Amino acid sequence: MNTPIEHPLVRDYLDEVTRLTAALPAERRRELLADLREHVEVALAEHGSADDDAVRQVLDGLGSPQQVAGAALDESGQARPEPETGARTTVTLALAVLPLPLTLVPAVGPLLALAAGITALVRVWKSPQWARREKKQATLLLLSPIAVTPLAAATFAASSAGLTPAAVLAALVLGCCLPPVAAVRLGRSAARLRTAAV
Repeated sequence: MNTPIEHPLVRDYLDEVTRLTAALPAERRRELLADLREHVEVALAEHGSADDDAVRQVLDGLGSPQQVAGAALDESGQARPEPETGARTTVTLALAVLPLPLTLVPAVGPLLALAAGITALVRVWKSPQWARREKKQATLLLLSPIAVTPLAAATFAASSAGLTPAAVLAALVLGCCLPPVAAVRLGRSAARLRTAAV
């Protein structure tokens, strides 16, 4: 370990502050993290030790990541993320992963998949528990089938075998593999926020 800032407890603390302050402007977040790093380095230098106990003592003196992030958000006039109920989050995440199985339903499947995807996006953007950055990332991942599926189909069509039914199915699967990634990331973020609120 080269510097006290590289201590795992410090990294975890700063990562949590970073996540909780995602709503802050990037420059303000960088300033906050730089201030926290500097405070930790100075405090540990004065303490004369960078062992786990000393690091915990310094971090406890700063307050929890939730307290630090809350104060920074309040100071900048940004809204704090608020956890939703687990059931509401589960419905949103289920809607995010439903498009793949729905596209396999004959006739009405693609329309149902589109409706599920749009509903998931609306619910994500209306939710107070995810930061704007998380919402943007989720939007890109949830909309990825629109670009990935036709590209995959075109690639398969250009191959010597052509666009067979198996190739169409493979293109659909490739196109719909990123929305579950969005659901997992959003689910983890929501679970951390609910845990922090307890």
